[in-house]
Parts: sequence; C-alpha cells; structure tokens
Amino acid sequence: MAQNTLVARATPTARAGRVAGTAPAARPTPSAPGAPSGQEADTAPAARGARQDGAAGPRKVAVVTGAGSGIGRAVAQALAAAEWTVVLAGRRATALEETARQLGRGDADSPAVVAVPTDVTRPDEVDALFAAVRDRFGRLDLLFNNAGTFGRAAPLDELTYDDWRSVVDVNLTGSFLCAQAAFRAMKEQEPQGGRIINNGSISAHVPRPHSVAYTATKHAMTGLTKSLSLDGRPYRIACGQIDIGNAATEMTGRMQTGILQADGSTAVEPVMDAADVARTVVHMAALPLEANVQFATVMATNMPYVGRG
Repeated sequence: MAQNTLVARATPTARAGRVAGTAPAARPTPSAPGAPSGQEADTAPAARGARQDGAAGPRKVAVVTGAGSGIGRAVAQALAAAEWTVVLAGRRATALEETARQLGRGDADSPAVVAVPTDVTRPDEVDALFAAVRDRFGRLDLLFNNAGTFGRAAPLDELTYDDWRSVVDVNLTGSFLCAQAAFRAMKEQEPQGGRIINNGSISAHVPRPHSVAYTATKHAMTGLTKSLSLDGRPYRIACGQIDIGNAATEMTGRMQTGILQADGSTAVEPVMDAADVARTVVHMAALPLEANVQFATVMATNMPYVGRG
C-alpha cells in the first residue's frame, strides 16, 4: 500500500483526535496527508498536496460510501484522478484496502487516500467516520452517498420482514445517517458549505418486478435529496442526485445473464462502464456551490427504460 494511504477503523471509540488508533491529542496543525509519522504540516487543517500545475494548494475532501467495489470504487478513482482527497467508507475492510491500493501512488502528486471501515446502518460508526474526517482534514467538501443493496428479489407476498429491513436499513437509513453527519460538518466548518450527491437509480422512476424494497428506498432517496437541497440553502450546502441504470458492476451481473422483465420474460440487458457514471459524479462535484445538478440520469443507452423497452 502506498505511503500516503491510511487505513482506519471507524468504531464508537474513534472520535475527533483519534484516527487509525492514534491517541487523542491537541493538534493545531495536523500531519499532512502522506507525511511521515510525527511530521507536522505547515498549513492550516485542510488536505493539501502538490497540484498538477506545480502549485501547492488545498485539496478538496470527499467521502465515498460503498467504496469497496462497483460504482463507489469507480467514483473514488475518478475523484482521485481529479486531485481530490478521498475517504473510502464501507463495511469490508479488505475491499477498501484494495480500492486504496489501486488509488495509492507513491509520488508526491498523488492525493491522500484514507480507508475507514464503516457500517452505515450504525449511527455510532457513521459519527466516528465523520469525526475521523474532521480530525484529519479539518473539513468536508463532498459526500457521495452511494452505499446500497438490491436485497433479495422475491414476489411481494414472499418478502419477509427481515428482507425488507435489510434493504431499508442500508439504502435509506444509512443514506440519511451519512447525509445528516455530512450536513452537520458542512454547516459547522469554515468556510461553510459543501455538496452531497445521492446515488439514486432508474428505480427512482420505474420499478423492476419483485423489487419493492429497493424501489421504495430509491423513491425515498429522491425525497431525501429534495429535503437536503431545501434545508441546505442557508448554509451553502448543495445536494443533487444521480440516477443510474445498468452500470456494469458486481451487483448488476444478472443484467448480462438474463433478468426478469415486466412481461414475465427473461432478457439480457445492455450495460455501461461504471467509469461513465464516475465522470458524471466528478462533473457534479466540480461545480461551484452557486450551481447544482439537481437530478441526472446516466444509463446504458439501449436498456429497457424509455418507451416499451
């Protein structure tokens, strides 16, 4: 793993001042990302590093949830390439480490990469994640609220309560908890403000068969996005949503082998590269806070969504 990669464990004991097991201490100027242990930065608490143009300046800081695979990993890669500092969050530490390994580069031009294993359904772990970001970097500029699960595909009358809860807890409650923590950080920091981008879905517009839990949470995500947009106005907090259709990831393998259609048939569906989604997220994130992509739809061109499929 590259020198500038830190792997931290977000637990209830990880508070401001404790990152990757470091004991709490007053730090007027935290260590620069990638600096050797004990070396203090000569800048204010903010992610800093060499820019491609050779000038030193602050890097913007992003948290990406569900960063251990799929769209989360692709977005983390694209943000790192655009010189963001990227905080990787997700339940699987080994998957986060692999994402961090892919992003970490040993040269001075590479952005800082921090992996913080986090279960977004647990309020204490979400609080610890954002405390770690505040402690290490001093601010937060972007949350890509991406962690999610399809859950078990089943007819409505066969879906169990546990099936329902497992999807709602991750897709809706987890997104709310992360958005709330990011909102608090962005409201309290100086300068005030930041951006939240929620990962919606084509299912935020139309359902697939046997997807009631997933579809309900993605419709709810639209309400979360609108409320965050409204409540964030006084604090320069912008919120947008990207609705994705058939990005080729581990979660969408069924699209390429055959998936149930509305007419009862099974069909293989076109997919697109997750990197195409990531480019759109980076564009949304790069806008000044005076501008916002409220809703964007990125989909495989020929997937059965528009018209009759």
